[in-house]
Formats: sequence, C-alpha cells, structure tokens
Amino acid sequence: MTLSTSEVAAWVGGVIWPFVRIGAMLVAAPVFGAGTVPVSVRLAFSLVLAWALQPFLPAVPAVDPVSIEGGLVTASQVLIGVAMGFILQMVFSAMVLAGQAVALSMGLGFATLIDAQNGVQVPVVSQLYVILATLLFLAFNGHLLFLDMLVRSFHLLPVGPLMLSSDALWQIVRWGGTMYAAAILVALPAVASLMLVNVAFGVITRAAPQLNIFAVGFPMTLMLGFVLILFSLPTLAPRFSGLLDQSFALMRGVLGG
Repeated sequence: MTLSTSEVAAWVGGVIWPFVRIGAMLVAAPVFGAGTVPVSVRLAFSLVLAWALQPFLPAVPAVDPVSIEGGLVTASQVLIGVAMGFILQMVFSAMVLAGQAVALSMGLGFATLIDAQNGVQVPVVSQLYVILATLLFLAFNGHLLFLDMLVRSFHLLPVGPLMLSSDALWQIVRWGGTMYAAAILVALPAVASLMLVNVAFGVITRAAPQLNIFAVGFPMTLMLGFVLILFSLPTLAPRFSGLLDQSFALMRGVLGG
C-alpha cells in the first residue's frame, strides 16, 4: 500500500486543524479554561474532541502544516477559537463587574479572594456571582450549547487561511458595551437600595451628630447588602440566560451565520 503526501496531509490535518481551534477555544472560554483545570487535561480533552468530531466536520483541505499556508491556517484557527471563547468569557466578566459594584456599595470592596477562573483578586461578592453563574451555565446546558456552536463553526467558517472579517472583530468590540450594561442591570437592585440606605444614614448623621455612624452604619450596610443580594437572586437567572442567548447569537454573527 502506497500513500501520497497529500493523503497523509489530509489525514493529519483532519485532526490537527480542529485540535488547534478547539484548544484555542478552551484556553479562552470560562469553565473549560479555568485556572483550576490543568493544561494537560485541556490538551487531552481538545484532542479527544477533535478526534470524536472528525466524522461530523466538513472535509479539511490538504495543507502542509510546516508551510506558509499552514502557518496562516493555524493562525486563523487560533483566532477563531479565541474569539469564540472570549465572547463567552465576557458573559462571566459581566457577573464579576456586577459583584464588584455590589461589594463597593455594601463596604466589602476590601474583602478579596483569588478568582480561580481568571487568576486575579476579586471581591468575595464577585466570587459568589461567578459561582452562581457557573452553576446556571451548567444547569442551562450551556456547555453542550457551546460545543454545538463549536461544531457549527466548522460548517460556517471551514478550516482554511480565511481570517475573521474586520466587521466581525468590531462586533466583538461592541459586545463589551453589552457586557457593562448587563453588569449594571444585575447589580442595579442591590446598588440602588444600598444608595438609599446610605442616604438615610447621612440624614441620621445630620440629625444626631453625636451618633457614631461608622460603628452603626457599617454592620447595618453589610447585613442589608446580603439581604438585598438574597432577594435579587431570582432576577439573576433570566438576566444570565438572556446574556447567554446574546453571546451565542453574536458567535453565529461573527462566524457568518
């Protein structure tokens, strides 16, 4: 049996190019790319996915991986994977921003923890919102929808040297405004209520200057902050679900679907 160079390149490329896109996506995506997930596990998972999805993917062109064209194909697959993961990452970043706004309003801005998702220090309230967002993401089968979008990406934007268009990149940039708006909407009930509490304490201070407002106001603000977070939790699920829908719609738009 004789094998030509093009046949070997097609067989190898059928796994290598999907592996590059999937690996780049898992590095940038939340949950999958969390700092608590070892790099070896992500690499093995990417390779298994690339091998398992090969029968469902369109034919991959025979390109020499060490050629200039192969370098362009690799760069395009990395860009596509990172863009998809980054869009979903901003959904979780909106939860972090919402938690930071609530924490600053209730006086817990100084209480920080290491966020295992991003490897940076965030307020404990942000960590709470990230944990809730992760649970909602798994409860809504977001991980399965994300993998389904990954398979669709190979049909919408097949493996090749084609890069994302400038319009697609600008869509991702404009998505940042949606992220900040969603963070404000999530944090608005607690922040607005805490602002009224602070105004009330200001009136009390003017009426009774001898009252030590720091000894009374700080624990009251903390307690009311946690109560307001508890009462605002029912609104978190629809907000997060709508933001997820927008992120998947953006992915389809970026990929040309």
